[in-house]
Amino acid sequence: MKDLAQQLQQRSQQQLYRSRLVVETPQGVHTHIDGKDYLAFCSNDYLGLANHPDIVDAFHKGLDEFGAGSGAAHLISGHSRAHHALEEELAAFLQRPRALLFSTGYMANLGVMSALLGRGDRVFADHTNHASLLDGARLSGARLLRYRHNDADDLETRLQNATDGELLVATDGVFSMDGDVAPLPQLADIASTHNAWLMVDDAHGLGVTGPYGGGTVAQAGLDLTQVPILMGTLGKAFGTFGAFVAGSEELIETLIQEARTYIYTTAPPAALACATRVALRLVQQDDWRREQLQQLVKRFRQGAGQLGLALCDSHTPIQPLITGTAAEALRLSQVLREQGILITAIRPPTVAAGQSRLRITFSAAHSEQQVDRLLAVLEGVMVSGQSSGCA
Repeated sequence: MKDLAQQLQQRSQQQLYRSRLVVETPQGVHTHIDGKDYLAFCSNDYLGLANHPDIVDAFHKGLDEFGAGSGAAHLISGHSRAHHALEEELAAFLQRPRALLFSTGYMANLGVMSALLGRGDRVFADHTNHASLLDGARLSGARLLRYRHNDADDLETRLQNATDGELLVATDGVFSMDGDVAPLPQLADIASTHNAWLMVDDAHGLGVTGPYGGGTVAQAGLDLTQVPILMGTLGKAFGTFGAFVAGSEELIETLIQEARTYIYTTAPPAALACATRVALRLVQQDDWRREQLQQLVKRFRQGAGQLGLALCDSHTPIQPLITGTAAEALRLSQVLREQGILITAIRPPTVAAGQSRLRITFSAAHSEQQVDRLLAVLEGVMVSGQSSGCA
């Protein structure tokens, strides 16, 4: 039997021990933790919708109409008309025949791969994909092959050596730790040439990029035939909770019949679907939120450049500041907290060894003055040129 206490002690000694923060306020750019107020730059609430009054009001009305819990799985008695309407509206938003709700993005990715793949099949995954895509491939029984990050040529070479079985190329749309965007047109062409599925996890792209917030697939101008499997989450730019897969009629029906993470779990509350329907409308109509985000990102990157801070090549709300060691990431995070700035340290195994970082993220709810405050604090706590940039 493992000595768990010893394992935890070793993790702590390696500066890899994780602790939870107990937040006492609604999600927003201002947060209250342990009796102190902070200006937060580490949330995925990119459009500032998590505490939007219209979404909160829709949640309350949904509770009044449907109650607190769904009571059963979607395939038993938990699938409400609110769930069904949300699926139809998500499909229309993404110009796809169908969409299917999942409880989380993790469950969606596991469900897709387990339903479509098995022994003898292959998954080709970008080396920095989200953990759920890697775990989905492993749990499906398929062989997992990882190609170099955003390297379409490496993917092409690996696919040329694949002959038998189903082939699936899996990539993030926006990579959650580096903030860069996958070369989707090239990946789509390669996947089509080799008769492979292309699956895009657009958790960090939907709502933020593309026309009307349609994400990286819409931004690249790709359609259903080029990207047959599109996964999105609702707990980031949409400000609520949950996930979905959008695709063809046949894909969605297959997932309903065979995706274990859909079949064998209780449906999310119908009230949540009511809130998300309002969030979806706001995502589409509030272009100013995406414009505000781009202005904030541009301002931050210009300021960081003037300070000599090396950032990853990202023009999304995810702006990583690489520190190298886990100890340095923890130190900087703590120093920033002492100055009233909340940015958590990201360390292995979430990122590779030597790539620990402060994952700075922006929200449309931030102001330019708050970005300037962040830059001023960073100037005071970091030596010019101290950050190492992305690998």
